[in-house]
Amino acid sequence: MHYSEAHVFGILENQTSAVTFILVGFSEYPDLQVPLFLLFLTIYTVTVLGNLGMIAIIRLNPKLHTPMYFFLSHLSFVDFCYSTVVTPKLLENLVVEDRRISFTGCVTQFFFACIFVVTETFMLAVMAYDRFVAVCNPLLYTVAMSPKLCWSLVAASYSWAVFLSFIFIYFLLTLFFCGTKFINNFVCEHAAIVAVSCSDPYISQKVIFIFATFNELSSLLIIITSYIFIVITVMKMPAAGGRYKVFSTCASHLTAISIFHGTILFLYCVPTTKSSWLLVKVASVFYTVIIPMLNPLIYSLRNKDVKDAVRKLMSSHLSL
Repeated sequence: MHYSEAHVFGILENQTSAVTFILVGFSEYPDLQVPLFLLFLTIYTVTVLGNLGMIAIIRLNPKLHTPMYFFLSHLSFVDFCYSTVVTPKLLENLVVEDRRISFTGCVTQFFFACIFVVTETFMLAVMAYDRFVAVCNPLLYTVAMSPKLCWSLVAASYSWAVFLSFIFIYFLLTLFFCGTKFINNFVCEHAAIVAVSCSDPYISQKVIFIFATFNELSSLLIIITSYIFIVITVMKMPAAGGRYKVFSTCASHLTAISIFHGTILFLYCVPTTKSSWLLVKVASVFYTVIIPMLNPLIYSLRNKDVKDAVRKLMSSHLSL
């Protein structure tokens, strides 16, 4: 069935006042509400300080004005935004009994969450390509990874994410929602929203499955291909010291990729049955709340340049 754009926005307008969603979250565990609030508040605080701190360090230190750190600053920005879209509402629902969210609020949260998760998916792929050029063509690195190309790759990641989010929203709004519905999650995630639809969600589910599969396969193909060439190049290096330096530089990125894509692929494999919703929630917490906190820690703890920049910044402040 085909819907015109005017019809879709008509549905949104009609449903806005008639539909109310209630985010179940972790309300079935009343004794854990306060401990979970304190845990997630701590994680969010670390996430905000870590990601904004990473952006500030990269901007303030001229030594870090390279393509690799340019992409890392955008990854930190995406992580900060992604966590901010999800975590404040999660914290609110842990301390209030009224867990309602408006239809418009729910759709808006889903829209922005989509933008940032898709952007992160391709930002990690772009960073893998950057490492490939740095290792396999070191003499041409600054020429190949020109500022224009770097900005183009970042802009393409954001643009594709925004485009896809509009498509997902369009097909989500073709569904009909009625009355008050309980969303069995702490975030307005697609599977949880369509599960409470009063109409057949097949087309919306199929659209998001096709594009999500494309995103995963294409980004992983770029990452795997890049690292195959990196490994081949490193194996040809005569000095062990050179190999160690390359592997230590790539280790942070590989760790971030493994955690992010491992969680996404795990969610793909979990059927959204009644008994599996807790598993889905835990996995959702991991990639919406914990991963944005882990990325700046991974890159700062394993990266000598970042650690040196932090020490230099701290020593200059202490000497004032």
